[in-house]
Amino acid sequence: MDFQTFQAQRRLLIRQRVRLMVNQYEVHAENPDGSEGELIAFAQQKRLAFKEQVTFYSDDRKEHPLFGFKARQRLDLGATYDVTDPGGQPIGNFRKDFKASLLASTWHLEQPGLGVTTGSERSKFVAILRRVWDFIPYVDSLPFAWPYHFDFTANEQETFLVDKKFALRDKYVVDIKDPRLDRRLVIAQAVALDALQHR
Repeated sequence: MDFQTFQAQRRLLIRQRVRLMVNQYEVHAENPDGSEGELIAFAQQKRLAFKEQVTFYSDDRKEHPLFGFKARQRLDLGATYDVTDPGGQPIGNFRKDFKASLLASTWHLEQPGLGVTTGSERSKFVAILRRVWDFIPYVDSLPFAWPYHFDFTANEQETFLVDKKFALRDKYVVDIKDPRLDRRLVIAQAVALDALQHR
């Protein structure tokens, strides 16, 4: 897919594949019938990394890097993650708002020229329920994950939405409302919502 077509995508489908020591993410365009279309990007996250770094490739052969994100600090609950292209040029950044996230997970995403857009969990009830669920012993071993919905806004206008579906394997639908947003930045943030949620 050429870059112009990539940037024109209004809905993306993200699916997680769980492996022994890594989490893998497939990002697809959406077909007109709502099914998964062309593979846009593939990423792999190592578990228990001290300094988070995730690279997105054109496919699972991992031969052609497209972009990636990396933490500025090690094991910092409020760390900023820089999103860059394969040459290291900045695309934008995002960070978790640790204080606001005590009640409902909240993230701030920044793209040069567009300012800051803030995303938080739509349902405070589900946010609290997920936190209670995480305290139940052995819950991490169960093939189940609560759905959640993040609404990202800037100046009281929706910029993009991330909906985690109720399924055995994590599946996300990303709706992009602001056409100016760099899709690479949106994908990085959407994957981070899963990969970094418990950091």
